[in-house]
Amino acid sequence: MALIKSISGIRGTIGGAAGTALTPLDIVRFTAAYAHFIRQQSDTERLTMVVGRDARISGAMVNKLVTGTLMAMGVEVIDTGLSTTPTVEVSVINIKADGGIIITASHNPKQWNALKLLNHRGEFLSAADGEEILRLADSDEIQFAEATAVGTLIERIDTIDEHIRQVLALDLVDVEAIRKANFKVAVDAVNSTGGIAIPALLEALGVKEIKKIYCDPDGDFPHNPEPLPENLTEIAKVLREGNYDVGFVVDPDVDRLAIICEDGEMFGEEYTLVAVADWVLSHTPGNTVSNLSSSRALRDITVAAGGSYQASAVGEVNVVELMKKTHAVIGGEGNGGIIYPAAHYGRDALVGISLFLTFMAKQKATPTEIRKRYPAYFISKNKIELSPALDVDDVLKKVADSYGHERVTTIDGVKVDFDKEWVHLRKSNTEPIIRIYAESTSAEKATALAKSVIDEIKSMAGI
Repeated sequence: MALIKSISGIRGTIGGAAGTALTPLDIVRFTAAYAHFIRQQSDTERLTMVVGRDARISGAMVNKLVTGTLMAMGVEVIDTGLSTTPTVEVSVINIKADGGIIITASHNPKQWNALKLLNHRGEFLSAADGEEILRLADSDEIQFAEATAVGTLIERIDTIDEHIRQVLALDLVDVEAIRKANFKVAVDAVNSTGGIAIPALLEALGVKEIKKIYCDPDGDFPHNPEPLPENLTEIAKVLREGNYDVGFVVDPDVDRLAIICEDGEMFGEEYTLVAVADWVLSHTPGNTVSNLSSSRALRDITVAAGGSYQASAVGEVNVVELMKKTHAVIGGEGNGGIIYPAAHYGRDALVGISLFLTFMAKQKATPTEIRKRYPAYFISKNKIELSPALDVDDVLKKVADSYGHERVTTIDGVKVDFDKEWVHLRKSNTEPIIRIYAESTSAEKATALAKSVIDEIKSMAGI
């Protein structure tokens, strides 16, 4: 059993004892703390909040607890039912709600669930806001509404359709070009709500032939739901054998996008953002942002287009904050998360698919041809487990000091930038682990760089 309380929400396995897993008591306590916090921040007499969920098997149960608790806090609840993370974010903006809760554990396996918390802009809460909600959840300050002030529940089943209409209306999405291209597209939605949203989006874009793989939103994930190459063997086989133009894979809450090339090869999750940014920058030159653990390729294409690139600490809220500060025209994370401010400030696979298909159609290029346009970088992802008694911060400081002659960034762990490669070290917030990501111009060089840093850490730690 596991329960992870963090500034971004509450996440855990379903079942078990309160305080050790995501139980009904924990769900109610955390939801009430969130509603109390939003009430303190708002001058609205009656709060309105949007709720949506992915299709995982515990979702209906968690939804009833969340919506019931919000009503008990005097909140008017707009329940969008089976939805996606970006759809709920957009709905908060459209409805002018005071906040929203997305019931999803993202790429975690089906025994997990979580509450993602939004502000009135449809964006994730800041670190400071999250800390305050954690404090409130452990306090006795929360007051529930009296009987005459209990909130109401309104069900909305049109929010995905509205989200799709807004995506199609984006200036850089060319529906007519996509329709004329007559694309054949395969989709793996891991039996979650992408199975509702993505085929509907493709049909609205004029795609006539859609191969649906695991698009039944029953929450029975047929493979590990994280859209990594090792989990995508079936759709890769479909692309190799079925004469399709492109394949798209989304995670359970549809904020991450992986692309499969026409020959079944992986486009590379790091390059989802790079390719979409390339299309955007070719029409709206400007700045870009990704996190410190994302590929250097985004920096390369941004500079080539005359813009400026900045790297943020890992985490969507940090990316968004820096995007606003630098007026970035596009940004995101190297896990396939695209943030396009012209749509909204949230990772959105629907936006990514629409822009990528437009890119293919206008350039008359295959995914393989598009991928070859970009610098070839390779990332090696590793971790090292340390003794709980070890001072991890001290180890990271020693690493930073030892590479003081290089470009060192310490806003989120330690990142060392070399001429043609980099290494990023981050400590886990929940266990004595240092994660080591290294990127270079070949897989072998990235692995060698990571290994050299791991050996150095082991030497410092006396392992």
